[in-house]
Amino acid sequence: MSAALSTSSLDQRIAALLVGAIDPHVHSGPSIAPRSLDHLELAREASEAGFAAVLTKDHDYAGVMTAALIRRHHPELKTKVYSGIALNNVVGGLNPYAVEHTAAMGGKVVWMPTLTAEQHFRWEKESGRAHPASTSKIRPATVVPVLNPDKTVRDDAKEILDVIARTDMTLASGHLHVSETWIVFEEAKKRGVKRLVFTHPEDIVGGTLNDVKGIAAMGAQVEHSLCMFLEGNKFQSSPSEDLKKYIDAAGVDNTILCSDLGQTGNISPVEGMRRGVKLCIDLGYSDEDIRKMVSTNAARTLGIEADLPSAA
Repeated sequence: MSAALSTSSLDQRIAALLVGAIDPHVHSGPSIAPRSLDHLELAREASEAGFAAVLTKDHDYAGVMTAALIRRHHPELKTKVYSGIALNNVVGGLNPYAVEHTAAMGGKVVWMPTLTAEQHFRWEKESGRAHPASTSKIRPATVVPVLNPDKTVRDDAKEILDVIARTDMTLASGHLHVSETWIVFEEAKKRGVKRLVFTHPEDIVGGTLNDVKGIAAMGAQVEHSLCMFLEGNKFQSSPSEDLKKYIDAAGVDNTILCSDLGQTGNISPVEGMRRGVKLCIDLGYSDEDIRKMVSTNAARTLGIEADLPSAA
């Protein structure tokens, strides 16, 4: 009986921490890559759990129009849907027109190149792993460079940074190598960008604990993809306990947790966040710390409402 009560109490604690949660990195569909659910299904599932917001990410298009439609036609949903743009080939790479359009439509995040980052191609070759969003349905991707040969930021990348600064959007590092992220973030700060997110240092981009600590000290939030730590899902690439090392390197106040889920054949984004909260509990974090990492840090960085319960 006591074990059952303990399990029930833990479930209630997890459920309470998901109320007001924000998942700022979700791969729902439609997409050219196989997805387990679409943006509306995601919003419905997240609403049932009490999420405040989700932010959809596609490697090939800005999801801002879909997000606007869902917000307009489904006011009954508790969860607000937002999106952004990843600067890959399909949107023209470093295309300031596309970024300005995304901002004008309420977009929140600009991801530096992901599947078309030079580091992404290097990672696929060295790891022998094909990214789940890679596809043969369109012409092969080509590199979208952000640095000049002398390791300075390209002029077209600077123009993107200026648009982000002017529209107060969030700059995320995408799949740039961590050495490139340092350079781009320094330039972004010089140009007035105030919202910075270091994307999943634990995989693809080559980030170390020292990088996490240093980039957080620059004023960036460090975003961890829970799917890369959770046992029982096909994208785990790090031991679960390593999440604590990364969180402690940046500090709870500089850490955002996201699911990075939505792919076929895997756990759902909401289930990923649920398991992520449980992992944080198992790692010894307080409810206050967990709420920061799954809600308020993302809300502040993205400029949206966390919509937390009044008792929080």
